[in-house]
Amino acid sequence: MKINGVQKQCPGNLTVSEMLQQEGYASEGVAVELNMEIVPKAAYDTTVLKEEDVIEVVRFMGGG
Repeated sequence: MKINGVQKQCPGNLTVSEMLQQEGYASEGVAVELNMEIVPKAAYDTTVLKEEDVIEVVRFMGGG
């Protein structure tokens, strides 16, 4: 799978929540796009990723 433009080898049956943890992201403060569609936070634990998936993780930043 490709995460933020980088090809990664990930174990099978990995959920979005598990991928975030593996990649060092907290599920709070991020948005996940899977194959050009936003994944609802409520679906992070049940959305299983596939080898050919393209994932973008966007972190929210405050500023002023």
